[in-house]
Amino acid sequence: MTAVGNLSRGESHALVLQPIWDYLHQNHHDLLRSPLFPVVLSVTTYFVLVGIYTALDLLAPTWPSINRYRLHPDKPVTWPNIWITLGVTVYNHLFFIFPAAVAQWLWRPPTPLPPEAPSLWSFLLGILGCMVVFDFQYYLWHLLHHRVPWLYRTFHAIHHQYNQPFSLVTQYLSGWELFSVGFWATVDPILLRCHCLTTWGFMVFNVYVSTEDHCGYDFPWAMHNLVPFGLWGGAPKHDAHHQRPGTNFAPFFSHWDWLGGTNTVPTASGQ
Repeated sequence: MTAVGNLSRGESHALVLQPIWDYLHQNHHDLLRSPLFPVVLSVTTYFVLVGIYTALDLLAPTWPSINRYRLHPDKPVTWPNIWITLGVTVYNHLFFIFPAAVAQWLWRPPTPLPPEAPSLWSFLLGILGCMVVFDFQYYLWHLLHHRVPWLYRTFHAIHHQYNQPFSLVTQYLSGWELFSVGFWATVDPILLRCHCLTTWGFMVFNVYVSTEDHCGYDFPWAMHNLVPFGLWGGAPKHDAHHQRPGTNFAPFFSHWDWLGGTNTVPTASGQ
C-alpha cells in the first residue's frame, strides 16, 4: 500500500504540468517553436514589470500606503529619471536585443517541443540550478568589473549613475553588460539540459527577480523576505551595493558575498 501511495505521489508530480504543456503544445505550437519566442517572452515580462513598478513610483509620493515600502521614501523617482533610463533601455533593445533576436530567427533552428512536460520537481530544480549558475557567473563578472578600473569605467559605470535604484535601472546598462547577462540566461538552461518549459520559466523568473532587486521597495512578499536565513540578497542589499559599490556583488543569493568577504547588511539609514 505504501509503495502504491509513493508511486501515485510520484506520478502526480510528473503529471501536474502535463495539462498546461498539452494546451500550449496544441494551441501555440508554432509560436513556441519560434527562436524569437524566448526573446519576446523576456522583453514582454520586463516591460510589464517595469510598467507596474513605475506606476507605483509615480503614485508613491501621494499614496502613503505605497511610499512606506520604499527604501528611500523621501527621495521620489522623477520624470527625468524615468525618461533617461527608459531612453537607454529602448536604445539597447533596438540596437542590441533586436539584432540578436533577428540573428537567432535566421540561424537558430526551431525549438523542438517534446510531447512530455517536465515533472514539477524537474521544473523547479531546473530553475533553481540555472539561478545558482547564473548567480556565480554574474558574481565573478561583477566583481571583476568593479576591481579593474578600465572595465568599470568602460562597461559598468553607467549602471551606477543612480545610487538609489528604481526598476528602470535594471537594464540601464552598457551593451556589453546586457550581452553578458543575455548570453548566460540563454546558455545556462542548455548547459543544464533543461526542458524548454523549464527554460522559459527560468527566463521569466530571472527577469522578475532582477527587476525586484532594483525596484527600490521592501514589500513583505519580496524574495528576500520569503527565503530564510538571509540566503537571498534582494532589493535592500542591492540598494546597499549602489551606495557602497565595493560590496554585495552577487545578483541574487548571498553565499558568494559571504565567502568572498564582500557581504554587507543594509543599514537603517540606507532604507
